[in-house]
Amino acid sequence: MQDMNSLIEKYVNEPVWAVVGASNSRAKYGNRIYLKLREAGYTVYPVNRRERLIEGDTAYGSLADLPEPPTVINMVVPPVEAPAIVEQAKAAGAQAIWFQPGAESAAAARWAQAHGLDVIEACILVQLALMPRPEGTELNRPPSRSRPTPSPDPTSSTR
Repeated sequence: MQDMNSLIEKYVNEPVWAVVGASNSRAKYGNRIYLKLREAGYTVYPVNRRERLIEGDTAYGSLADLPEPPTVINMVVPPVEAPAIVEQAKAAGAQAIWFQPGAESAAAARWAQAHGLDVIEACILVQLALMPRPEGTELNRPPSRSRPTPSPDPTSSTR
């Protein structure tokens, strides 16, 4: 089993993520994480059973509804919900479960590892701040896929 730091380093550069527990509430971490990943150039899918749109983007009711398999599932849900989501993540083709602080579930983590998923328990917001990519550095994206280019000057954004 890889140590936590090597898992973080491996998956922080994966380009396709899903945020389970994404939210429209700017006060919630599900919103902050979704926006930060999107702004950093990741392909990120918001998953929320109750919302149809998150920050203007299509929200998905479950991991099974996503248009492509996410490599990393970022969990921003109560621990009691984690076991079912981890099973959905495996079925959806994910490779890793990233538990945000407060979302950790020992039972879900054990199940994930027993079924071949890597498990990370750390805050992605902290990791992105600690591991900034130099401008122009790509994520581990296949060359055939394009990704949105963030505005170089956040004060001139039209969003």
